[in-house]
Amino acid sequence: MPAKTDTSHHDERIAKMTFASVYPHYVTKVEKKGKTVDELHQVIEWLTGYDEQKIQELIDSKVNFEDFFKGATLNPNAHLITGVICGYRVEEITNKTTRECRYLDKLIDELARGKKMENILRSEN
Repeated sequence: MPAKTDTSHHDERIAKMTFASVYPHYVTKVEKKGKTVDELHQVIEWLTGYDEQKIQELIDSKVNFEDFFKGATLNPNAHLITGVICGYRVEEITNKTTRECRYLDKLIDELARGKKMENILRSEN
């Protein structure tokens, strides 16, 4: 079954979801697989440019994902994040916020699966 590409039915829901509501699930997911919050923050910082203090500020202010990514400085290698997450091929998602949110989901999934950090934090050689 091919990956789905039309995300329009949930783009707004994703955009309006708060980072603070999802963050605890990220923590649970990585810790359950023996990874640390520091590693989670490393992944988030690589993608968004947000350091640990800024991540906490965004959680405290209950920022939604649309504003979360509007304020981010997306890593120039983020386009190298490919594959299927939640049934969608991330590189084919046309809605910017939904795609960026799925980038984050994909990175956290890779961290939880034990992929090497240097592979998660993609670099073009």
